[in-house]
Amino acid sequence: MTALLNMDELLDQLEAGVRKHLQDRQIERPALIGIRTGGVWIADVLQKRLGLDEPYGELDISFYRDDFSRLGLNPRVKPSHLPFETEDRDVILVDDVIMSGRTIRAAMNEIFDYGRPASIILATLIDLGNRELPIHPDVVAQTLTLKDSQRVKLRGPDPLRIEMRET
Repeated sequence: MTALLNMDELLDQLEAGVRKHLQDRQIERPALIGIRTGGVWIADVLQKRLGLDEPYGELDISFYRDDFSRLGLNPRVKPSHLPFETEDRDVILVDDVIMSGRTIRAAMNEIFDYGRPASIILATLIDLGNRELPIHPDVVAQTLTLKDSQRVKLRGPDPLRIEMRET
């Protein structure tokens, strides 16, 4: 695997985009939720950078995946943890990489099981395109076009780094 992108620059771009989005929509008290595992690592960084007092939530979407019956249970499944109410809240949903949109669909289904948010803002570090569902991030740090033989992976949590590999 080889290092692909500068993580500090990606995090700066994501933070700036989230700040602008919150300002434009006049959202003062967002609820931050990361999708395990990479989205949680990024949510941790964003929570500190944005100066949010409220802790961030963590989603494990394993049971909400549309391929759960084919993949089976991941041995590292942990319960989701949302230390706040989602009802009528503006939620910032954070993931590391978006491609097909299926992970985000599963995450939104789970969030709605906790309550109906006022809005969901999707913030992702990397957008690879290739959507199978009509789901697009509101804030993205970097858009990449990869060859079919290439994959990206967020490694971390300390230090966070994006790696690319050939399959």
